[in-house]
Amino acid sequence: MSDTEPTFLSGFVSLVGRPNVGKSTLVNQLVGRKVSIVSDRPQTTRSQIRGVRTTATSQLVFVDTPGIHKPRTLLGERSNDRALATLSEVDVVCFMVEANAPLGRGDHYIAELVQQVQTPRVLVVNKTDVASKTAVFDHLARAADEFGEFDAYVPLSAATGEGVDALVHELEARMEPGPHYYPEGVVSDQPESVLAAELVREKLLAMAREELPHSIAVTTDEFEEREGRDGPVLAFHIVIRVERTSQRGIVIGRGGSVLKEAGTAARKELEALLGVQVHLETRVKVDPDWQRRAHALDRLGL
Repeated sequence: MSDTEPTFLSGFVSLVGRPNVGKSTLVNQLVGRKVSIVSDRPQTTRSQIRGVRTTATSQLVFVDTPGIHKPRTLLGERSNDRALATLSEVDVVCFMVEANAPLGRGDHYIAELVQQVQTPRVLVVNKTDVASKTAVFDHLARAADEFGEFDAYVPLSAATGEGVDALVHELEARMEPGPHYYPEGVVSDQPESVLAAELVREKLLAMAREELPHSIAVTTDEFEEREGRDGPVLAFHIVIRVERTSQRGIVIGRGGSVLKEAGTAARKELEALLGVQVHLETRVKVDPDWQRRAHALDRLGL
């Protein structure tokens, strides 16, 4: 390597925080395209999703974790465990709070956990686009006073991108020289089959009633590439699992309207992301109490 050639930096960054603080939105903003579904419903993210940001001088791998919360089910317990396990396994931890909401017990609980690891820590105050400058300053001051020491404090808006470059600068400053963990052009470790299922779940969360979000599991049972009249077609056989028969009717909707609209929206977005024709076949299955049964969660990879 010549003296003028910059050292390539790489490493892993975990995003942790309460549900719905904007972790998935921030990952999508950092990566430059959608790799993690977003919803205004808490605890949308259920597993670790890696988004990859690669430049000429660095590669940052972001781990979007489930929101840490007081669990009511085995699924909730496992989601918390997955989020907490990343704290000591990455190069930097980003602890996210909302600028437009009071700092609560949940924030203090996560802050205590973050302070227990030796990993470099960055406090991110998100949603500055919907909060006053006074509120943002108050959050930064209170966090510095109540949460313990952090290596950096970054206010930003994951929705608009304002402040994201400052966060990247702070993260790169804490990375060591390293390899390309993912090839050029790769922005996520999610296979197309998982992305398809997650997009269907996102669209259903946006349309269905309040009682549904934690009772829906969406998986791709089959996936194939075939030739269509206008070129290659990716065909996905999607299964939507609910816990009760009444929920099945809500997901399907009158005359199949909800499921059809969600499937169409997911298909169009998937085609835009993958640049290829997509066919989605969906069916709804009742799987009683799936989020409370270890065997069911194991089968679903949760």
